[in-house]
Amino acid sequence: MIREKVKSAQVEAMKGGDKERLAAVRLILAKLKDRDIELRTTSSVPDDDTIVVEVLQKMAKQRRESIDMFKSGGRDELAAKEQAELVVIESFLPQQLSEDETKAAIDAIKAEVGASSVKDMGKVMAVLKERHGAVIDMSKASGLVKAALS
Repeated sequence: MIREKVKSAQVEAMKGGDKERLAAVRLILAKLKDRDIELRTTSSVPDDDTIVVEVLQKMAKQRRESIDMFKSGGRDELAAKEQAELVVIESFLPQQLSEDETKAAIDAIKAEVGASSVKDMGKVMAVLKERHGAVIDMSKASGLVKAALS
């Protein structure tokens, strides 16, 4: 479903003459194609939307890191280019949970698995990723889980 949205966005960008959006959408499609090729050798292939969300989240994380590095290096024009790509990538991602919703999910999982210390962080993170991986930024969630278990 998300993959079809990306493909239709490519056609719209071509028809509309939006070269920057078209370039970003083509990057997404290329990464998806790479991921499809990687998965040919595995026996269990996850749901297509799961694959697409994983790829998009990885791309978004890379763009955020690049933006930080470019800004700290004084390369604002490159940071702006990465920011434009990030906006396009995030437009295809499902709506992310707010920080309060994330904390509530963490607390529920913490109670469910009986986590009481930082040693149990792996258990909580595994369940959190399994249930909410598509709608939570796991790097931010890691800090929230650590704080909740401390």
